[in-house]
Amino acid sequence: MRTAQAAALRRAGTRFLYVLLVLFAFGQLFPLLWVALYSLQKSGALFGPDLLAWPHQPQWVNYANAFTNGRILRYGWNSLVVVVTSTIASTVLSFCMAYAIARMQWGLKAVALTAISMGMVIPIHTTLLPNFFWFRLFGLLDTRLGVIIPYIAFTLSFNTLIFIGQFHNLPTSLEEAALIDGASWPRILWSVVRPLATPAIITVSVMTFLTNWNEFIMANTFLATDDLRTLPFSIIKFQGEYSADYAAQFACMVMVALPPVLLYLFFAKWIMAGATAGAIKG
Repeated sequence: MRTAQAAALRRAGTRFLYVLLVLFAFGQLFPLLWVALYSLQKSGALFGPDLLAWPHQPQWVNYANAFTNGRILRYGWNSLVVVVTSTIASTVLSFCMAYAIARMQWGLKAVALTAISMGMVIPIHTTLLPNFFWFRLFGLLDTRLGVIIPYIAFTLSFNTLIFIGQFHNLPTSLEEAALIDGASWPRILWSVVRPLATPAIITVSVMTFLTNWNEFIMANTFLATDDLRTLPFSIIKFQGEYSADYAAQFACMVMVALPPVLLYLFFAKWIMAGATAGAIKG
């Protein structure tokens, strides 16, 4: 009797959890669907009675206007250059730093791990003013490098900790065998460790890409030339020039948000595998 009651309670708890998850998912997806649907409406339809309705005559011209007047192509290219460069550099550096901390024995390893962990608690806003003065001194203001450097710095701590969790969960036998056979450390990292750490590499790369793609504060502080600005400026620029054309503004938002959404959906399985790799130490 008690077993049957316990099973019934577990089923009821499972159903309740599913309901909560569905409601949470709907709450997360609703703004995206709302923006996507209204980007195909006429601007006046924003204040109509229909909340989520496919328009009878989709206004694809909104996307054409947003693409041209929002300088999507130019800003998008700038974002790709800055984000891809900073993502590759941050992933490689954090991979090497994590391996040195997780696998190698050296005197200041605990100090290095503490310094890396402290990097996660420093707010970005507190570094804007000192970085501005330093970048002006070294001639890095209004350059892509002046944005790439802080993007790398502010993602190193989180990425290194992700890799450390992955390395702690990997066997050392293959690395030891390769070392006995005379392989160098770069060869071990590339040929032995890298394939085993693929889930963490994908997780770090995608999360770094998403973080830097959506970043606006540092880009707004260190970039002044319009031809160097990144994609988030497209929304600000378009809102200023077409403040009454809400549908075209939504179309601009959709185009800015679409690349990271597609990237995340494509790599979702690997991201979850990499994020949980260090949760249970083997």
